Amino acid sequence: MIEDELHAEPQGEYNTLAEALAELERRATLPWGQEPNQCPCTSWRTCRRRYEIIEYDDSSRPWRQLGRTPYLEVSAEGVKWLNA
Repeated sequence: MIEDELHAEPQGEYNTLAEALAELERRATLPWGQEPNQCPCTSWRTCRRRYEIIEYDDSSRPWRQLGRTPYLEVSAEGVKWLNA
């Protein structure tokens, strides 16, 4: 799962880490202020998105979180990879 950690906003579920990383690479090419990179808050122009990939074990209910790793930050200042 990708989550915008700063806004506690889920950004989609992916079957593999490779699929989630491909989506983050796509988002890194999109302009700031364009969906999905525009923050939901009213101060979005000075805010940022901090995308994390969360790994879950979905073999049981409720899902059990296995890990959470910050990967990408997008803002008006540009793109910053956090887990290079």
